[in-house]
Amino acid sequence: MAQHSYKTTITWGVLWLSLSALGLTGAYPLNADEVVDRIVAVVNDDIITDLEVRKEMLPYEERIKAVGYDPEKEAEMLYRVRKDIVTKLVEQKITDREIERYKITVSAEDIDQNIEQIKANKMWTDEDLRKALEKEGLTLETYREKLKEQALRSRLINTAIRSKVVITDEDVADYYNDNIETYEGELTYHLRNIIMKVPGDASPEEKQAVLEKMTQIHTALSEGRDFESMARQYSESSLAQTGGDLGFLTYKNFLPELKEALDGLPIGAATPVLDTDQGYQIFYIENILRKNAKSLDEATAEIEDILFKELSEKAFKEWIEALRESAHIKITL
Repeated sequence: MAQHSYKTTITWGVLWLSLSALGLTGAYPLNADEVVDRIVAVVNDDIITDLEVRKEMLPYEERIKAVGYDPEKEAEMLYRVRKDIVTKLVEQKITDREIERYKITVSAEDIDQNIEQIKANKMWTDEDLRKALEKEGLTLETYREKLKEQALRSRLINTAIRSKVVITDEDVADYYNDNIETYEGELTYHLRNIIMKVPGDASPEEKQAVLEKMTQIHTALSEGRDFESMARQYSESSLAQTGGDLGFLTYKNFLPELKEALDGLPIGAATPVLDTDQGYQIFYIENILRKNAKSLDEATAEIEDILFKELSEKAFKEWIEALRESAHIKITL
């Protein structure tokens, strides 16, 4: 086999022919007088050139240099990035061969549909997409290539790995129970309130008088008086005429004091009198609901998809590692 690492100075014409053969023309602006390139890695019959690595490094290099690290730290970080990129490109060469072996393809129409779906999900226009790509230092052409690589990899996983991934009912149930907070939905309370305000300049005696009045109202409620009627009669809120109806509110946004007062109370119960920034208040639980809750049956398909992605990615990495071990790889950073 030819020597794996070389460095040479060649004219533009010869370089253009060499890069054309590798599919790398146009990757970098090249000087007509002198261009230096070398092989960074050999993967079986494929090679990875310094130009390929530099092309992948460019956006990361710009960001690292923009931070303003000292020269030693900058060089260290650039080396790490270069090493990671070479590792990624080695894996890509291996997967490219497997994609060829399985005869997996992705059409331009597939990429078009993918882009349209991304725009629809994010509610983006073409201009929004262009601006988002500019922020990432990407052109539309480069973005399409990345989407194609992702799609090919996804189809390779489905083709080569799917049969190796087994998801049982027990796996689904365990995931559901481990992530119950996600599937039990967002806890919401339909509340009513009665409020009596305390003037900022109120004396301790005046404040005590308001508290005693609220305590009497709470006693009447505990004896069976209708909360809505009491709110209309006594509440000093702008919502008094609606019976103090606050509507549905999200539990996680409540202040700790209100959470503590509500915890353990059933529908139809009232809290104790609470001393709040707005005045003395009593809250009544009209209803308790969980929004977007999903039962195990309703969540099964979603969980299977999540588990498949997790397990197939793990299986894919193990598969690629096995291919790496059997491949002839030589790296010269």
